[in-house]
Amino acid sequence: MSEERSKISLRSGGKRKGRPTISAPRQISGPILQEDAGPRGPASRPQVEETPRPRPRPPPQSSGKTSEMVKRRYSTRFNNLPKNFDPSSDPMPSLPNLEKYESQDRRPSRSRGGSAGAAPQIDVRALRDPKLSADTYVSEILSDATEDQIREYEAGLRKLKQRASADLQQNVYQNRTQFIKISKEAEKLKGEMRTLRNLMAELKTNTTALRSAASNPEASDFTSELSIGMSKRDKRSSVADRTALWSSQMQALYKNVEGSQKFLPNAQGRHVVQNAGQWIELDNATYKSRRSMQIFLLNDHLLIASRKKRKNDAPTTPDGRGPVTKLVADRCWHLLDVEVVDMAGTGDSSGGRNKLADAIMVRGGGQNESFIYRTEKPEDPEKPALMLNIRKTVEELRRNLQSEREASNKAKETINYFASRDPGLLQKAELLETLSDIKDMLIEVDGKQQNLRWVESQMDELDIFIALQQIEPAVDRIQKLKALAQSLRSNVIAQDFISFKVDERCTKLSTLVLRELVQTHNDQKKTIRNVSWLDRLGFQDRAREAYLKARSEIIQKRCRQCIFQGDLHLYIWEISFVYFMIIRNTVSCFQACFPVPMMSACVKWAKEEVDSFNAILARQLSSAEEGGEVWTQCMNRAKEHAKMLSEVGLDFRNLVGNNMSPANGTGEPPVGLGLS
Repeated sequence: MSEERSKISLRSGGKRKGRPTISAPRQISGPILQEDAGPRGPASRPQVEETPRPRPRPPPQSSGKTSEMVKRRYSTRFNNLPKNFDPSSDPMPSLPNLEKYESQDRRPSRSRGGSAGAAPQIDVRALRDPKLSADTYVSEILSDATEDQIREYEAGLRKLKQRASADLQQNVYQNRTQFIKISKEAEKLKGEMRTLRNLMAELKTNTTALRSAASNPEASDFTSELSIGMSKRDKRSSVADRTALWSSQMQALYKNVEGSQKFLPNAQGRHVVQNAGQWIELDNATYKSRRSMQIFLLNDHLLIASRKKRKNDAPTTPDGRGPVTKLVADRCWHLLDVEVVDMAGTGDSSGGRNKLADAIMVRGGGQNESFIYRTEKPEDPEKPALMLNIRKTVEELRRNLQSEREASNKAKETINYFASRDPGLLQKAELLETLSDIKDMLIEVDGKQQNLRWVESQMDELDIFIALQQIEPAVDRIQKLKALAQSLRSNVIAQDFISFKVDERCTKLSTLVLRELVQTHNDQKKTIRNVSWLDRLGFQDRAREAYLKARSEIIQKRCRQCIFQGDLHLYIWEISFVYFMIIRNTVSCFQACFPVPMMSACVKWAKEEVDSFNAILARQLSSAEEGGEVWTQCMNRAKEHAKMLSEVGLDFRNLVGNNMSPANGTGEPPVGLGLS
């Protein structure tokens, strides 16, 4: 066998002669042709001829079983081409252009998105379109997007929303600042326009007076003489002297004209402008004389007095010669209710002169009547002087009335402004009455002069802090405003106004903090923070009461969660543990939150809770024998739990179980659940 195996070998033949040289590897540009593929034309196969032919390998010699296996291996053909194969054709047909099948709305998003894995960019212009359909837009943009692209697009939309919200908030603050600035400028411009209107009214009055004086030179001479004659007595720079002079004029009028005080009661600033002298009342139809009258012009009224003969028993002067006539007040009108018309130029002229040249007509009044009066002397200078003074007085009255109306409107606007912003001011009637005066009042804040509108702006910011529950800045702002109000001791009105506003906000903020204190009384850090806020606001007593009340409620709640299931000792253990554990924690937190002088309230509260526990203990042990095993175990357990109070400086062990003997000594069973 060994000899036969030695003869079987791949190298059993002779040595090969003329070995082919192995060239460098070349790139194959076409399929490899086999030898038995048949002859092919060189003209029709130019590419195949250029391809290097494979090197033929000599077949192995036939020498046994191994040679048969090698022959079978070499006889296997690979890459057998089909008969209809054309090597000159393209290896794969070209794909058609798919861009024409894509929608026009989808192309920009791909081009903007950059690479295939990027999300489509957000089109801000499309989002600003008021007619935008969100569902349609999203379906068109994200129809072919992956989940990651959708999330990236959503994140971009959220960033855009946050940026738009921040821009909107900034615009609101900026517009509010500009609105306040424009309001102040408008108010200033309104005051300047009011001053200009008053100056124009004075200019009109002076122009009218100059025109009247130019048309009536006699009246001008008379007024100049009148002003010169009155300059020594009437024209005083002192207000007190002028007031005394006006008072003496009214007293003289009351004395000389009978019944004048009925028409003209004494009022501040009322005085006589002109005593027009003697006049004659004429009949309206025939212009005949009816009776003798005298006209008095006051700063707001026109008084007509009739002259009557005095009786024989009338008082006389020391020399025995008394006045023959007396003056009796006949009619009186307010200057704004009547119209005084110069009758010159109306009526028939006789003898070259008009009968009504020296007459005036008073028209109006309550019954819309008219009266005609004529001077006794022809061409009397009293008439033009009276007409000029009436015109000037009426203009002054209208100007004063306009000023009063504007001041009243200003006061109403101020009242409406402050009352609309704070309805609580409607309950402060005295403060509302002075709002018209304090609107333009200035107060000193940090060395700068500020008006009450600045206080309103501070209140607005404080309301924003309270609405957003920003407690710390709100408490700081309240403390600053309180300090400002205390510094305004000389300005009582402004101090009351600021104090009222601050107290109202302080009450609202304290209610908010108290509610949070009750909700988070189990957390010591939050309790300390809330109590400090209430202490700075001045509501420390309310904080103490609210905290202790919340702790009492939590004790009752935890006790209701303890269910009696037949084991009295276990039930008493649970109840006593709840009571004394919560009492210990409450006292510990109270010592950290409140000052030492207020500890007496906490000790009193703890004593009341221990008494409540004793009542529950007595009610539960009423069925047990006093001194028995169960009774003793329950009492010992309760006193053992009471030792926890020694950690906070309290010792109520002697109080546990007190006042239980009278309840058991009566021998009466408990009623219902033990409640009498």
